[in-house]
Amino acid sequence: MAIIGKLKLTNIEFHAFHGVLEQEKQEGNRFSVDFECDYDMTDAGRYDLLKSAVNYVNVYDIIKHEMETPSELIENVAYRILDTIEYNFRNIKKCTVTVTKFNPPLEKCEAESGFKAMGAEKSSATLSFER
Repeated sequence: MAIIGKLKLTNIEFHAFHGVLEQEKQEGNRFSVDFECDYDMTDAGRYDLLKSAVNYVNVYDIIKHEMETPSELIENVAYRILDTIEYNFRNIKKCTVTVTKFNPPLEKCEAESGFKAMGAEKSSATLSFER
């Protein structure tokens, strides 16, 4: 019997240079990333084997690398994170990544904008916008 576990990394903050405007590219902005995945954790749980788990240190390293790579759209950042993680961890059944930009360039408005990408059984990705 397979046992499905859920790994979560939440509120990982970065200063990054994602955006369309020149100011965003030069000065950057504060971002947050949330990651969640369901995976078959049977062997990791039964045998105490890190190689059978989704190692959150490796997940963090992938997220950090993609956040350090400038992009105009946070949709692109979310997609790259999701795609790289799903490629590297074959036992993931489903995963979700949300990238939130604090203080986007909206006139006279303090807000956050975010984008959530959800992989569906590794073979395709469904993208949805959250605000």
